[in-house]
Amino acid sequence: MPRMLDVSDEVRAEIGDEEADRLLAGENAPGSYDCTSCRTPGDSEQERTSTVLFIGDETAVLAFAHATCLPSQVVQVTEEQLRGAVRSISGDTVDLDPDKVAAEQAVLGVTSGLVLIAGELHPALVVEPTGPIVRPGATGLGDDFLPLLIEQGFMPLTQITEVPPVLHGWSVLLAVGQLHAVLQPNANGGQPVAWWQAHQPLQVTDSWRAAANKHQQVLMFAAPVGSIGRQPREDLLRDALDKAAANGKLVAAAMPLAGT
Repeated sequence: MPRMLDVSDEVRAEIGDEEADRLLAGENAPGSYDCTSCRTPGDSEQERTSTVLFIGDETAVLAFAHATCLPSQVVQVTEEQLRGAVRSISGDTVDLDPDKVAAEQAVLGVTSGLVLIAGELHPALVVEPTGPIVRPGATGLGDDFLPLLIEQGFMPLTQITEVPPVLHGWSVLLAVGQLHAVLQPNANGGQPVAWWQAHQPLQVTDSWRAAANKHQQVLMFAAPVGSIGRQPREDLLRDALDKAAANGKLVAAAMPLAGT
């Protein structure tokens, strides 16, 4: 379905006509997204949506915003701002290639919720990118999100009947009752690095935080773009997770809780 997207001439000039046309046709554009300006949900199938291209020194990130919040535009930012705000699956941003920016770089959307497993509620994070994730250095337009996570130790699921195994070295950073980041081992040793980092700390419910403190771990479920969507209620989120698992499009892991 074509999206209600605005792609300005300056954004088109940076990403190229072919990529811009694919976005306008709905091939690479997300349905639901978090507005890069106000951080509230948007839906490019239901409301005018602006494409906003953030360009650093070496990399670029295509984001989406309500048209009422921001016009479609190119925004120059520092490389550090880009790397801190948005990370690809490898933990790094991709090299700037204007013809492939939208296809190779996607924002990781994160939703928190409680998931019932074996009669007990567990705190969970559900991660779904806004676009396909490709393997660093790849030139195709496929989606390597799940294979890359499986290589990191995530477990493929066909149904959600038991708590997935702990993924050692990874953790979920919760501080002052807010979600800050998902941390992964540092390839060079030393302190863990952020695999995903919130633009600003995300609020979680009291019940979610209580469950996290009880279990001292958080379950992370991940699915490729288009598999889960933004669900307004936890029962609908669970239904979407079950469907993704049945379709072979869900991986998961348990991660220790860092912080309180």
